[in-house]
Amino acid sequence: MPKMKSHTGMGKRVKVTGRGKIVAEQAGKRHLLEGKASTRTRRLTGTVEVAKADVKRIKKLLGR
Repeated sequence: MPKMKSHTGMGKRVKVTGRGKIVAEQAGKRHLLEGKASTRTRRLTGTVEVAKADVKRIKKLLGR
């Protein structure tokens, strides 16, 4: 059986920390920014830990 390939798109979107946590950019800061408050867009900057419900699926896509 051939080796499983990791999902390259997911690899570009998330990062695995040294301790194995998965971090990603927060959603909602790409478009329609005029309608969003400055405080809201500022809060969406930076990376956050991925939700526990999504970790299993993301790890599978990354081949971990």
